[in-house]
Amino acid sequence: MNSDGTTTTGGGGGDVQIHQTRILPDFLQSVNLKYVKLGYHYLITHLLTLCLIPLMSIIIIQASQMNPNDLHHLWLHLQYNLVSVIICSAILVFGSTVYIMTRPRSIYLVDYSCYKPPSNLSVKFTQFMEHSKLTGDFSDDSLDFQRKILERSGLGEETYVPEAMHHIPPTPSMAAAREEAENVMFGALDNLFANTKIKPKDIGVLVVNCSLFNPTPSLSAMIVNKYKLRGNIRSFNLGGMGCSAGVIAIDLAKDMLQVHRNTYAVVVSTENITQNWYFGNKKSMLIPNCLFRVGGSAVLLSNKGSDKRRAKYKLVHVVRTHKGADDKAFRCVYQEQDDDGKTGVSLSKDLMAIAGGALKTNITTLGPLVLPISEQLLFFATLVVKKLLNAKVKPYIPDFKLAFDHFCIHAGGRAVIDELEKNLQLLPMHVEASRMTLHRFGNTSSSSIWYELAYTEAKGRMRKGNRVWQIAFGSGFKCNSAVWQALRHVKPSLKSPWEDCIHRYPVQVVT
Repeated sequence: MNSDGTTTTGGGGGDVQIHQTRILPDFLQSVNLKYVKLGYHYLITHLLTLCLIPLMSIIIIQASQMNPNDLHHLWLHLQYNLVSVIICSAILVFGSTVYIMTRPRSIYLVDYSCYKPPSNLSVKFTQFMEHSKLTGDFSDDSLDFQRKILERSGLGEETYVPEAMHHIPPTPSMAAAREEAENVMFGALDNLFANTKIKPKDIGVLVVNCSLFNPTPSLSAMIVNKYKLRGNIRSFNLGGMGCSAGVIAIDLAKDMLQVHRNTYAVVVSTENITQNWYFGNKKSMLIPNCLFRVGGSAVLLSNKGSDKRRAKYKLVHVVRTHKGADDKAFRCVYQEQDDDGKTGVSLSKDLMAIAGGALKTNITTLGPLVLPISEQLLFFATLVVKKLLNAKVKPYIPDFKLAFDHFCIHAGGRAVIDELEKNLQLLPMHVEASRMTLHRFGNTSSSSIWYELAYTEAKGRMRKGNRVWQIAFGSGFKCNSAVWQALRHVKPSLKSPWEDCIHRYPVQVVT
């Protein structure tokens, strides 16, 4: 041991100095900074309470020291000003009534259901590649590209493709596409109605979103016909809005429930694969083949106060960001024909950068709504220093872990989850639901955030008061967020998509 606190070891290659004494101080410093920030957060959060305690103490002490004659004079003063008291009371009652009548109604998520396809529709990697080869549409280079995408995608061996894609050659007809849509939507709705005991006739608002399959009559009309919904139902069919359309549908249903009293809204989110499989050799259009899989969800919302006790969640915020004014953002997810006239969806190389920009805009709006004041002050202080002093200060990334307990990041692909985990400084446990959903069900488009929420529930992690952040990205380009708060300790619903396999998760995903 040397006098400077290092240890020297001898050897044929010369002396090596091992700095032992620096390791412990560095560790202690990081721990101290962690607890300093934690203490700062609690101090700022409870600052008002800490200030009110001494103020209330002074008022109580002063009141206890008042002379009884002073209290008598105060009572006489109030009697002589009875008119003023009546006027003030009337204003208070009127103001309270106006507030109660005009305040936004609370929107409750009673329950939701995710469709689980039958096991005969599952597809293993070897089967996927064999069928792709047997179609005769793909070159050797395209087949090799698809194999590499599958291996790096984060998908497992139990995802599902529609019946038409299991045939050799595939049979992507309109009838097969309708059959896929009916199986997914009706499967999710049947389970939702069974679990909630809601009669279809009680539904006042219906919103369906599916980007690439928009038949006539519409998907929403198919649901109205199947369940014989009432004639004055407000039904909407959202098309071409990408993987973030699920949050858009929730926002539309929320707005409708603000207008129409004492009713239910059902939101159905899905995507149709049968007629949107790409049979060409353009690599940017082959990626969706490897990632998108069969799936869908049905969500029951209510504005009835009586449903609060049985509801799972309360809708807190919806924040939507649209970057379509920028040409690159507009074309980064684009349905088109290749040089051979084959239709597919092309994904731009700039997709991740554009998604990052959309996310930044979205959280700039969302942050002030959800972050504790301590984080907002730090963010504002960094911004002021950077603007006024022109200093080379890195922008402060707010700690969203202080605002949310659970994160449901759209399972669009491994790269999307990796990027958000890094940029939002999340822990592996925060993105576990997204990674496992991608592994088990693949990219189910706008419904993926509901499979992720179901995963969290199946793991028994959803406690009363927990906040959930659903983040979705979609063509256009859009980034949308929905924030929910758990109203109780939430247990998984019957026939959860994870019911028979949650014990096997999480699994190690090959990178």
